Amino acid sequence: MPSYASPAASRPGDVAGTLRLLAYLAIAIALIVADHRGDWLDRARGYASVAMQPIWWLAGLPSRLGRNVREDAVTRSLLAEDNRRLRNELLISRARLARLQVAAAENARLRGLLGSAERGGLDVRLAPILDVDLDPTRQRLMLSAGTRQGVVAGQCVIDAGGVVGQIIETTPTTATVLLLTDPDHAIPVVVARTGVRLVVYGQGRSDRLRVPNVPLSSDVEIGDELVTSGLGGRFPPGFPVGRIAALEPDDSRAFLVGDVVPAARLDRGRDVLLLHENLAPGLGDRASMRPPDAAEPGAGAPRAAVVEPPPPGTPGVPPEPPPGEDRP
Repeated sequence: MPSYASPAASRPGDVAGTLRLLAYLAIAIALIVADHRGDWLDRARGYASVAMQPIWWLAGLPSRLGRNVREDAVTRSLLAEDNRRLRNELLISRARLARLQVAAAENARLRGLLGSAERGGLDVRLAPILDVDLDPTRQRLMLSAGTRQGVVAGQCVIDAGGVVGQIIETTPTTATVLLLTDPDHAIPVVVARTGVRLVVYGQGRSDRLRVPNVPLSSDVEIGDELVTSGLGGRFPPGFPVGRIAALEPDDSRAFLVGDVVPAARLDRGRDVLLLHENLAPGLGDRASMRPPDAAEPGAGAPRAAVVEPPPPGTPGVPPEPPPGEDRP
C-alpha cells in the first residue's frame, strides 16, 4: 500500500536552479544600486553602443542598397524622359528658328526688291519664281505669272541688284525667263564711267558673264560698272548688268576679253520684278520723245501756205492786160 507519511524529497537539480536565480537577482539588484549611485553603467552602455555601430551598419546595408537601386532606377528613367522631351523641344525650337531666319531673309530680299523699284519710280510687278533651270547649256527661270497677269514676251526682268533677263515664252499662268548667263543671250551695255559701248554674253555660269572684243585703246578698267545701253529697244537704259572682274588679251593679242560678275543675284531669291515699260526712269513717255516739229498723230498733212499776189504796177511785175486779152 502507498505511504502518505511525508512529501517526496527535493531533487539536487532544482536546488541548483533556485540558487542561480537568487544569484542573478542579487547581481541585478547590485548593478541597479551601483548604476543609481555611481553612473558608471552609462559609460559602459556608450562604449557598447559604439562597438555595435559596425554591426548595425552591416545589418542595414542590404536595405540601403535595395533602396538606392530603386531610387537610381526611378531617377534614371525620369532623367531619360526629361532628356527625350528636352531634345524634342530643342529640335522644334531649332526648326522654328531656321524658319524664322528664312522668313527674315526673304523679307529682307522683298524689301530690297520693292525698295529699289520705289526709289527708281518703276512700274513693276512682283513675280514668284516657280522653277529654276541652271544647266550649263540652258539658263532659265519659270515664273508663277502669265498672260492673265499682263506678262508679255520680251518683257525685262530685274531684281534688287540689276538685270536678270527677259521673258521669252508665256502661258496663261506661267512665263519663262531667259537669263543673262544663258550661252545664247547677249545684251548691249555701256561702261558707266566712260560711256564705252560693249556687248556682254552669257557663258552658262550663274556667277560669270563675258565681254569679248574689247579694243586695247578703249578706256575700260577692272572694276568698271556696266549698265544697259538701251540699244535694240529690248532693255531700258541705265540698269546695272555687272562689274568687270578681269581683263586679258585674246589669242590674237589685238583685243581684250573681260570677265564680268553679274549685278543680279541669279542663283538665289524667290521673287523677281517685271518691268511693264521699257523706258528709263525720268525719260517720260514715247510721245514726249518726238522732235518738237513732228506732226501730231491724226492731224493729217500740213496745210500749204497761201501767198497773196503783189499789186499791179509793182516793179518787176508785168501790168495787168486789158480786158479780153490773154495773159502772155
